[in-house]
Amino acid sequence: MVSVLVILSITIVLFIWGKFPPDVVALLSMIALFLFGILDLNETLSGFSNPTVIMIAALFIIGEGLSRTGWTALAGRKFVSWARNSTSKLLMIVTLGSGLLSGFVSNTGTVAALLPVTVAAAWNAGTLPSKLLMPIAFGSNTGGLLTLTGTPPNIIASNALVEAGMEGFSFFEFAWIGVPLLLMTILYFKFLGYRLLPRNTASDRPINLDTEVHKWIENYSIGDNLYRFRIRSMSPLINTKIGDWDFEKKHKVNLMRLRRRHPSPIKGIPPFVEFPKPETEMRYHDIITVKGASRDVDAMMLEYKLGVIPFEYTRDNLKEELINQEVGLSQMIITPNSAFVGRTIPLGMYLEQAGIQLVGISRNNTPLKDTHITVRPGDAFIIRGSWEAIENLQKAYEHVVISGSPEAMAKNVDVLTPKSFIALGTLILMVVLLVFKILPGAVAALICAGILMLTGCVPISKAYKGISWTSVVMIAAMIPMGIALQKTGIAQSAADGLVVNLGAIHPAILLGGVFLLTTALSQTINNSATAVLMAPIALIAATSLGVSPKPFLIVVAISASTAFLTPVGTTTNAMVMAAGSYKFMDYVKVGAPLLLLFFVTTMLLVPLIWPF
Repeated sequence: MVSVLVILSITIVLFIWGKFPPDVVALLSMIALFLFGILDLNETLSGFSNPTVIMIAALFIIGEGLSRTGWTALAGRKFVSWARNSTSKLLMIVTLGSGLLSGFVSNTGTVAALLPVTVAAAWNAGTLPSKLLMPIAFGSNTGGLLTLTGTPPNIIASNALVEAGMEGFSFFEFAWIGVPLLLMTILYFKFLGYRLLPRNTASDRPINLDTEVHKWIENYSIGDNLYRFRIRSMSPLINTKIGDWDFEKKHKVNLMRLRRRHPSPIKGIPPFVEFPKPETEMRYHDIITVKGASRDVDAMMLEYKLGVIPFEYTRDNLKEELINQEVGLSQMIITPNSAFVGRTIPLGMYLEQAGIQLVGISRNNTPLKDTHITVRPGDAFIIRGSWEAIENLQKAYEHVVISGSPEAMAKNVDVLTPKSFIALGTLILMVVLLVFKILPGAVAALICAGILMLTGCVPISKAYKGISWTSVVMIAAMIPMGIALQKTGIAQSAADGLVVNLGAIHPAILLGGVFLLTTALSQTINNSATAVLMAPIALIAATSLGVSPKPFLIVVAISASTAFLTPVGTTTNAMVMAAGSYKFMDYVKVGAPLLLLFFVTTMLLVPLIWPF
């Protein structure tokens, strides 16, 4: 027992100190428990086979799928729109959203889905992620109290009643206390908690795609010499291939994009040929976007009997024309030793070998109007291609420089594609599997993560990069500490002593003692393990005093979900730690007042709703 207490104390001190990464501290703690003979090998490594840990890793992949298919960027922009540039409103929206969702989905699933949304929304609203991420973690913990299945401690508390031959809690019975606590959490962050949240500078600020693209459109005159035509019924182009006509050689015009007349399987998302190739077949009523000098385009229009589609290329609609989840823009700078130097390239032409299209060029900070460019060192191109092609371009050509991170920019695109609806359907599937308990949570999350990878919503090569391994390893390595506290009897001894000393005074005093002990244990022990330990003790104490056990078990469920003081008390706290650059003391500073409010509210409302 002494060894466990010493190891736990050192672990907490190292967490607070912040000198070492939290996952390293957790691993050192886990190894110490084994070396001192407190745990055997299976117990020491049990965290890495724990279903919760596996589920968390899978949920990160699901969150990555929502991010890569446009939903997180779209939701982030909606949050900002609803908030109307008010950080206070945005704070309330994300806290309320995480609370409501976690009433039906696991807390970890809620945070995994909302984390990238909140980061993007924070930057777009002109604030820092550290000002919003802790509220979604605390909001999800509180929202779990809205339903019976919202969080495991609720089920454990209800099962304790059923096993004792009593009636368990109904599905929405927890909402009587869960709704007031969630509203209180929202108001706390609005009026006090926001001021206590740290302003931690994040080094991984997402690229603001709108700002970058708008800047490129203006600086490179990308909208110049772009025209849109419809292939009319009398056009000789119908049912022929682009390569049959050689538009570039004959008219000095390049086809940039082709929109099919045929409806898409996904309503509202029409199919496009983003990079028309020589073998691409043209059909009646296709809409083609071309780039070339106006006189050349006019000649092409007359010869092929094309219908002009008036279109004003503003910054926003030009962005929608040129980029989506599959295709993006970036800036490429040519160095003196580049293979592009000396080549004459028509703007708008698709370079199949490189997988890119050159849509704009600037030389000495001046956009060039020519449709054919002889490349010189220092030229800066705006290139268009698949995000993967842009990312790989610098590997294929050593002497070019790509501006920014294509992968980060791709996650900022809010244009939906068919894959977006696959990702949304997969999320809904996971919700159904979890709510109706069709499959264990870990299995359901793994299946849904697999669907996203197999359908290309998350490239398999990127799936592992989407997992926050710091959070996963830290959680897995801290689970053995909970086992050690139970195995050595430390938790049991503390609980028994508190119940015996307080139970004889008054049921309300015992109720407060159960809350304080449970919340103290939940700061370092998994909330499910805390509830399993405290539920039978609370039940026996209430029965021996001749009072109803319901208020005591409700308090166990509530206080097991109040791990607001440490990043290791609950998985949701750990999940936002790295993204918000939080330190151990940040949780204490923000969580302590909220925990006090929870304690006071619980002591006032629970005896009224569930009398002794």
